[in-house]
Amino acid sequence: MFLEEEIIRNILDLLSSIYLNKFILPFIGVGGGIEAQEYVDITSTLKNTILFVTLVGTLFGLGLSLTAKKFHVKIDPRIEQIKNVLANAHCGACGYAGCEQYAEAVLKNPEVPPNLCIPGGMKTAEAVASITGKKVTMIEPEIARIMCQGSWDKSEKSFFYEGVKDCRAVILIGGDKACKYGCLGYGTCSKICPFNAITMTEEHLPYIDPEKCTGCKKCETVCPTKVIEVLPTNKKILVLCHSKDKGLDTKKKCQTGCISCRICEKTCPFEAINVEDNLSRINLDKCVQCGLCVMKCPTNAIKDFQIERNKAFINERCNGCHICAQVCPFDAAFGEKGKIHNINGFKCTGCGICSIFCPENAIDIM
Repeated sequence: MFLEEEIIRNILDLLSSIYLNKFILPFIGVGGGIEAQEYVDITSTLKNTILFVTLVGTLFGLGLSLTAKKFHVKIDPRIEQIKNVLANAHCGACGYAGCEQYAEAVLKNPEVPPNLCIPGGMKTAEAVASITGKKVTMIEPEIARIMCQGSWDKSEKSFFYEGVKDCRAVILIGGDKACKYGCLGYGTCSKICPFNAITMTEEHLPYIDPEKCTGCKKCETVCPTKVIEVLPTNKKILVLCHSKDKGLDTKKKCQTGCISCRICEKTCPFEAINVEDNLSRINLDKCVQCGLCVMKCPTNAIKDFQIERNKAFINERCNGCHICAQVCPFDAAFGEKGKIHNINGFKCTGCGICSIFCPENAIDIM
């Protein structure tokens, strides 16, 4: 930096000296020793001006060229290649400020994996791995979930709000919803989503389009009440409530809130649910997505996102022991003892309980 300033200063001093001696002093005289000229030679002046401008351009060009050469930073062309295969959403899901920063980090840092571009998915991860020579691992798809069903028609307000229609503005005055844990419903998440995956319903509750959501977590970050969670797409049974109020208080504020009645906890055959701080919590690692808790929940606070479920099928190994009919929580297994049993497909949820208890391994879930 100091070298560059010194070069420019020397050039300016030289140009000032030339301009003063060539164009100024001959015409004004100095100390009375030189008389001022009575006329100006236009042709000579134009030639000198052109010569001066040319000299200025040449000297400045030379100075810039020397400076650029000295401070030139060599950029690895693979960074641009990586940028071109990324989603270029600049969503920050990778943990970096933007796609360019991630492209540079994944190339230069051996500890940065090639699968951090969440919107790009597996295809992008494979492309980045190919450029960087790194090994790519499988990416488990994720999706944003609104952990609240308290739309404006099903929840109470603590006051009437008139102001900027933004959740971040409403929360500055405490939030207008009686339940302080619920979705405020002013659509900040839908405005911030870079993929247009979130729309607001007429009941002022966000709807996540599973086809558009990439799990970038931008909505999760911006939500002031933290009711948005980005979870693996294969986790389908969820308690859509964050309220830690006592059951009676929750019931007064919201029709679909968890009232900590513990029915789900008692019902779950896999001990995947427990109630803590007045809120039902599902251990997603233990949950087999049977849906039994969904059927038993009195406030419909637990939702099943599974569109199509696998079904149980009994094969020829069945000895008619009748155990499947005894353990099935949905009364889907039936048959006479000593004979091959059957499964009612309309009742079966594919929970797999009958398969677990079958002594002959005669039940398949598919």
